[in-house]
Amino acid sequence: MYLTPQHILIAGATGLTGEHLLDRLLSEPTVARVLAPTRRPLAAHPHLENPVGDLQALLPKLSGQVDTAFCCLGSTIKQAGSQEAFRAVDHDLVLAFARRARELGARHLVVISALGANPNASVFYNRVKGETEEALKAMDWPQLTIARPSLLLGARHEFRLGERLAAPLLRWLPGKYRGIDACALARALWRLALEEEDGVRVIESADLRRLGR
Repeated sequence: MYLTPQHILIAGATGLTGEHLLDRLLSEPTVARVLAPTRRPLAAHPHLENPVGDLQALLPKLSGQVDTAFCCLGSTIKQAGSQEAFRAVDHDLVLAFARRARELGARHLVVISALGANPNASVFYNRVKGETEEALKAMDWPQLTIARPSLLLGARHEFRLGERLAAPLLRWLPGKYRGIDACALARALWRLALEEEDGVRVIESADLRRLGR
């Protein structure tokens, strides 16, 4: 059985995956409205509502019906500037977004986590991602889909030398460790949003690549 999301809320619409997902949402005839709060203005579209500003400040002001929410928020410790700043985005802001989406009526949350997310991980990045997943599960969503992609491949706005050098190799790694194109991840997220399956689903990178073909 399939749901047909009509009113969508998306966070991170200017990010690597979020941009691809937003394009897809706005091209879907079944989507009546996309609510996409961002720091910088997006190109106008008849079905797009784009509050501009700091997401934390915008969350209480968001209004209207929401059926499905997509959380594409994510940073790196280097990008954030410190472990505390990273946690503020990848844990605190993700949870704040999820709570507001639920208040607006969303029944399905699709969230991008990361390969290796584990609340008991020794690596800080993976531990924060795992703690975020556990906190989202505790919210008791009717439907929660957690996507765990490996390293995302695609043209970013900011230059990341390590990712640029590693990308050719990551395309040939086995299974869930192989890099995934952001456009393929966006396709997978949309397909997952259309499926009605109550409870929590965790989708690893190999399955995300398959769904995104």
